[in-house]
Amino acid sequence: MNTTNDRRVRTRFAPSPTGYLHLGGARTALFSWAYARHFGGDFVLRIEDTDVERSSEDAVQAILDSMNWLGLDADEGPYYQMQNMARYREVVQELLASGHAYYCYSSPEEVDQMREKARQLGLKPRYDGTWRPEPGKTLPAIPENRQPVVRFKTPLDGVTSWNDLVKGTISIANSELDDLIIARPDGTPTYNFCVVVDDWDSGITHVIRGDDHVNNTPRQINILKALGATLPVYGHVPMILGPDGEKLSKRHGAVSVTEYDDDGYLPEAMVNYLARLGWSHGDEEIFSREQMISWFDGKNLSRSASQWDPQKLNWVNAHYIRQADLTRLAKAIEPRLRALGADPERVSLVDAIALVRDRAHTLVELADACLLFCADPATPDPALIEKHITDPARVALADFLARAKECAWDRKTLSALIKELLSAHELKMPQLAIPLRLLIVGTPQTPAIDAVLELLGRERVVERLELGLK
Repeated sequence: MNTTNDRRVRTRFAPSPTGYLHLGGARTALFSWAYARHFGGDFVLRIEDTDVERSSEDAVQAILDSMNWLGLDADEGPYYQMQNMARYREVVQELLASGHAYYCYSSPEEVDQMREKARQLGLKPRYDGTWRPEPGKTLPAIPENRQPVVRFKTPLDGVTSWNDLVKGTISIANSELDDLIIARPDGTPTYNFCVVVDDWDSGITHVIRGDDHVNNTPRQINILKALGATLPVYGHVPMILGPDGEKLSKRHGAVSVTEYDDDGYLPEAMVNYLARLGWSHGDEEIFSREQMISWFDGKNLSRSASQWDPQKLNWVNAHYIRQADLTRLAKAIEPRLRALGADPERVSLVDAIALVRDRAHTLVELADACLLFCADPATPDPALIEKHITDPARVALADFLARAKECAWDRKTLSALIKELLSAHELKMPQLAIPLRLLIVGTPQTPAIDAVLELLGRERVVERLELGLK
């Protein structure tokens, strides 16, 4: 088992409820979930809601709904950081007592001046350590009526290194890091500090997250070391880019995961597609959830950014639609059909789906295709009527109508009848099939005409032909 110090594998997903769950977050959750499942470990869900002004209950629910739709079940949680404030304050006091943290009374304006001075000297803009206690150093007088922040005492020299699950060895000089604020003047802890305490207390062994967090990692490692905690294994996955190679935006995919549900994508297709954005198992493109769990050992994670490809997603989704249980698909598109003003009970929806699903990329397209059987026929284009409803075609259609009232109503019989009429009237298939389609469903293109006739039923076909041949 791949563990840290022989500990049970425990991963976490820790979204901030300041908005919807987007694709990058969903992929991070998927990788963390699959890694825990592969090693028989635990997947923990934590809601990082300390940004009180921007966090909302609606966003929390959107995250939970997205996770549920994707089937990313958590073994623990959701835990909420706002419910853990007492613990954070306790650990701040521990760091102060051990000398790993200190009170800083510099005002924001003074810190800005320090940074500007550093810029002028060609140095990295940073807090200059005015209030950092050192042997033999005399600290300034404490200003009146000013509440201090608490800063972590970052090591002044050496490097912080870790063997990243994705990127390999990463080393950052501690001299590049200033003394991080871990508690604000009102005592509320900051993001990087809360994350450390939560990961420590939860026994998280592996942290898989976006590579925008790489710069946070050395800070968090230094705090964990100061606490005497066992370090987790970190893995930073590159971002997902849009089809144009730019940062993913709303115009090409950076929307809520639940919108893909609304747009007719199946969750297993989304899981499959997201998994392939930054991870591979040989040349496998289509694989089940169980196969992913079996293969996802933390290897074969890409170090380069992935590119969102809507056409590839459609291809994957079309595959899963073709494989899905017909009854499940019928249940999924029923409300979509009703919203379009159609009546899904007009025909056997399962039979209709079986006839049309091979051409559908989404449930939206599948519902649109089933309108052929569940809605009133479209009014055909007069130009098409003039072109295809010729005098020979009318004679053959009238003959078909007369025979259709009496013959057995099944696909085999209807197919034989059409072939017989083609021979008797010396017509080619399009010369009869297209006129039939135009008069019966209002469009020149449908699946196989004998299958369409069978599914629509004798009564509807006869009624529409009699109306069209008047």
